[in-house]
Formats: sequence, structure tokens, C-alpha cells
Amino acid sequence: MRKRLILLLWIPLAAFGQVPCGAPTPADMEGPFYKAGAPARGSLAEPGSKAEKLVLLGVVRSADCKPIAGAVLDVWHADARGDYDNAGYRYRGVVTSDAQGRYQLETILPPPYMGRPRHIHVKIQRPGGRVLTTQLYFPGEARNANAALVVKMERDGSVLRAAYDFVF
Repeated sequence: MRKRLILLLWIPLAAFGQVPCGAPTPADMEGPFYKAGAPARGSLAEPGSKAEKLVLLGVVRSADCKPIAGAVLDVWHADARGDYDNAGYRYRGVVTSDAQGRYQLETILPPPYMGRPRHIHVKIQRPGGRVLTTQLYFPGEARNANAALVVKMERDGSVLRAAYDFVF
């Protein structure tokens, strides 16, 4: 009986029909350029920008894999020159996950700047719950960043997509 109990402890949860969501999304530094009060909008792309367009999308899930509807994602990043807008809200915005936990935001591919790799800051909050502050990085450019914070990239014609699913 004792051997069976030990064996059961070694069987992954997936074997019992639970879908693994992955590890919780790690926190990362907020950085000095966060500014509260960004407007709710689905696109941060500025008219006339020559920077490559990017669609950031994914799903927000709880640790038990349930989609989190109404999660608020406060997103900010540098402009095409590597500067943050501290006077206004350029390249800053808030999106909310839908009933299936999905979110999508159109923006630009931010550049590396001052020795930092390309990255997008995200402050995400569950409805009435805790806040997770982190950064998302890009494949091949993450340097010393946590590999769990690297987006999955794909190109579909002229559209560059970065996918990242948050678990918290």
C-alpha cells in the first residue's frame, strides 16, 4: 500500500485529466517610466510611425487554468527612438480581457535602448484582485531576462504577432 501511495505522488497532475497551464508568470521590475491613468484603447500605434507594427495577444488564466475575464492589462513601452512619453500617453494604454480571458493590443515593435533589450511593460490586475507587474521580452534578444517572459513570435504576411499567456 505504501508503494502505491508513493507512486501516486509521482504521477503528474496531467495524468488525472488536468491540463497544465504552466508556471505562474514571473514578476519583473516596473522600471522608472510607469505612469498611472493610461487610456483604455486597443491600439497604441501612432499614425505615421515608421516602426514595425506588432500585435500582442494571448490569454489570462488562473493557476488552475480557468480564463480570467475582466483582467486589466496596463501596457507601456518606448517609442521607435527608445524614449518613453512621460508628458502624455504615447505607447501607453489599458486593455481588458474578454469572457474567455483573451486580450489583444496593436502597437509597434519597441527598440532596444540604453543597453536594454526590446521589452514591453505590463501591469495586470484580476478583477478586485492582486496586481502583477512584469515585462515581456522578444526571442533572441532577452539577454539575462527570465526565459518564461519571452513571447512567441510569428509573422503572418505583413503582420508580426507576439503571443503571451499570463498565468496568475
